[in-house]
Amino acid sequence: MTSPDIDRTLAALADPVRRQTIDMLRRGPRRPAELAAAFDVSGPVMSKHLRVLRKGRLIEEVAVEDDARMRLYRLRPEPFEGLGEWLEQVQAFWNDQLGAFKDHVARKQRGGR
Repeated sequence: MTSPDIDRTLAALADPVRRQTIDMLRRGPRRPAELAAAFDVSGPVMSKHLRVLRKGRLIEEVAVEDDARMRLYRLRPEPFEGLGEWLEQVQAFWNDQLGAFKDHVARKQRGGR
């Protein structure tokens, strides 16, 4: 995942309502009205959050076969996979740093340098 992709993903996830929306969409596609009702926000407010999530490429709009007017939103896996890979790299860095510190402390306790 490139830096602009990570930036876009993190910016889209910066708001608690958008993170909770992602949690709801993990359980399956939802209509905008369902999401708005779940968070007790107006339709226009929910639409703004959905627009940010779409621009961040975290969700996508899907058509319903029976009703062309109905919109559903669902998660896109790619941004989360990329974010997960980046977080693994960050975690590996800190694991290395903590391991080196642990070794340093052990050497100090044994009287070495």
